[in-house]
Amino acid sequence: MQMRTNVIFSVAMAALVAACGQNGSTTPDKADAGVVNLYTARHYDADKAVHARFTEVTGIRVNTIEGNADQLIARMTSEGAASPADLFVTADAGALWRAQNANLLQPTTSRALNAAIPANLRDPEGRWFGLSRRARIVAYDSTRVQPADVDTYEEIASPRFRGRLCVRSADHVYNLSLVGALIEAWGPAKTAQWTRGIVANMARPPEGGDRDQIRAVNAGVCEIALTNSYYYIRMASGDDAADLEVTTKVKLAFPSLDGQGSHVNISGGGVAANAPNRANAVRLLEFLATPEAQTMVSAGNNEYPASPNVPAPPPTDAYADFTAHPMSVATYGLRQAEAQSLMSAAGWR
Repeated sequence: MQMRTNVIFSVAMAALVAACGQNGSTTPDKADAGVVNLYTARHYDADKAVHARFTEVTGIRVNTIEGNADQLIARMTSEGAASPADLFVTADAGALWRAQNANLLQPTTSRALNAAIPANLRDPEGRWFGLSRRARIVAYDSTRVQPADVDTYEEIASPRFRGRLCVRSADHVYNLSLVGALIEAWGPAKTAQWTRGIVANMARPPEGGDRDQIRAVNAGVCEIALTNSYYYIRMASGDDAADLEVTTKVKLAFPSLDGQGSHVNISGGGVAANAPNRANAVRLLEFLATPEAQTMVSAGNNEYPASPNVPAPPPTDAYADFTAHPMSVATYGLRQAEAQSLMSAAGWR
């Protein structure tokens, strides 16, 4: 079954992305020895600071073309061999797989990358590498729920939480990758049962993003919600008084998958298939895997470093004491079509 996301980027988005670029910029020149053309779906201040630091260290200017993952994949596909893209960066291993599956990424052999990034956080053929991690876990109402009530992924879909769960839409890549991981771990039959339990437990139809789910728990709409870790950490450590108040009542739990740890996903990047400035792309990718860059991103965006040798800095470190499941994130994309099919059959919209 074709995923709706694939249909969107291959058909509907092609026309839209023609004008996509930083500050409305036109397509950059194809080759420039002092430039790396970065197509990125990440729009964070922390990333911009890292890019500036890379330029300071190397003298190579980072020319940024922004869009969401599907827009950028469509743009690169449309540009073909003439694409100026040197490096593609996005959130979620499933989105990286879509770029890989569209033959938009090329293998990179790098001793530095292989040493910094564990094998389960990169493509086995070197087409992309994880650069930061996030856990997909549970926010819960601490006045009604105990951590032991949600210490496994099975419990999220159990009758204990009938009508008490908030979750975003099924076609969002975060949920597709989670369900893909469950298929990999459990097989389709048990995962289908789990998705039916999720639908039965919904307190409302899916709406909004992860922070909306956390706020809904605080408002009493639901007792638990699926969320990525960094959204909660931002709320708990930011300057917004209302969000800070939410996190006094709503807490984080790290459920385990088959006793091996919590589901984690990545943001990552790979060298574009037709990169005109390939050497610069590899240099930037390697820089993004350094302790300096990973610490900057973790501190600024509250994700976990991908490298096990880089400790999470404050404030992320307060939420870093958990076990991450060792599953290869490369499996998520392979399972996404099946995940979409199971979720649709269960009525998860």
